Amino acid sequence: MKVVLDPVHGYIELDNLAQDLLSTPQMQRLRRVKQLGFSNLVYPGANHTRFEHSLGAMHLASVLTRSLDSIEEDRKIEVKAATLLHDVGHGPLSHVTENIIDKYTRRRHDDVKEILGKGEIKEVLSKHGISPGNLVKHIKGETSVGQILSSEIDVDRMDYLVRDAHYTGVAFGVVDYNRLINQMDFYEDRLVVNYGGLKAAESLLVSRFWMNTSVYYHHVTRISEAMCSKAVEYMIENKELDPLRLRQMDDIDLIAAMRNATGYAGELSRLLDARKLYKRALYVGLADTGKSVLRHRDRIRRVEKEIADMAGVEDEYVLVDIPKMPEMLEMRAMIKTDHKLIPLNEASHFVSILQEAHMDNWRMGVYSPKEHCEAVGKAARDYFDIKKSLKQFKLSDL
Repeated sequence: MKVVLDPVHGYIELDNLAQDLLSTPQMQRLRRVKQLGFSNLVYPGANHTRFEHSLGAMHLASVLTRSLDSIEEDRKIEVKAATLLHDVGHGPLSHVTENIIDKYTRRRHDDVKEILGKGEIKEVLSKHGISPGNLVKHIKGETSVGQILSSEIDVDRMDYLVRDAHYTGVAFGVVDYNRLINQMDFYEDRLVVNYGGLKAAESLLVSRFWMNTSVYYHHVTRISEAMCSKAVEYMIENKELDPLRLRQMDDIDLIAAMRNATGYAGELSRLLDARKLYKRALYVGLADTGKSVLRHRDRIRRVEKEIADMAGVEDEYVLVDIPKMPEMLEMRAMIKTDHKLIPLNEASHFVSILQEAHMDNWRMGVYSPKEHCEAVGKAARDYFDIKKSLKQFKLSDL
């Protein structure tokens, strides 16, 4: 048994299985994959990696399974291994490249069957008598014990919320995960939170709400991710980058490839390096756009071209960012009280209010170089039929 010192959880124990898995090149690659992509352009300390997060999630899974006598020892070992490996399918810069990899390869980051079923990881699992197929199901949350890793409230969320808050310095990441874990159990084959953990569950929802607002959907993060995604897609379509290879890259590989790219991708890479980002030509919420704007999500490139034509600028100077409808899956978590289950948002009036507030945080962005923002903004407002809001004056301005 060895231990490593983690800045979030303190000392984490590594048994022989964990040590063997961590020594594989597939896991070592995660040392070079940032957890939060370009968020360090906003929060300079946000340079932590998927490797650290994997260790932390494994630690929390171990703590939780130790208190659950209903789980067989073999299953506890599988859950521990699955949690350590759950992010091994992430591409470079984590979620920044997720949709592009999915578009060209039809694989998400939790589609790890191929990775676990061959090479060094397969050899380690075979050595310890563990079925890769079982781990794949656990990672996708398709088994009862897999809910520990992938469900409405799981160890994955607990770790990344606390860890991301720690490294960004944002003060909203206070999650009482020790209390939450202590109050989690299986009831009728479902992972639930006992009523005594209700306040701890609320703390997780509050943290998620504020982290979404301050970190995950910060406009600088969204703009830089949109620029990077556009560059990567340009490289793929111009045969400068193999999408199958993309998934195996780390951040260093991708950034080097972008810097060596020609044309538009190379230009975007230089802008990202210098933090000379596109600006917000339009940045509005659901109250301005209505839910009907979501129908454009499947035709972003066409929308960008049409707005560019209306503004009289080149197509590449318009980036449209329409996030999916906001949702907080944690609200569906079940609270156990008096031998019955009720959803978290029914057990807590506070959480039900938070659900509505979460919708208010959604923003659609249209981004462009500063010199084109006025023209692109006007064209985007006309395209989406958005009325220009009245300017609010301070008394001192009058």
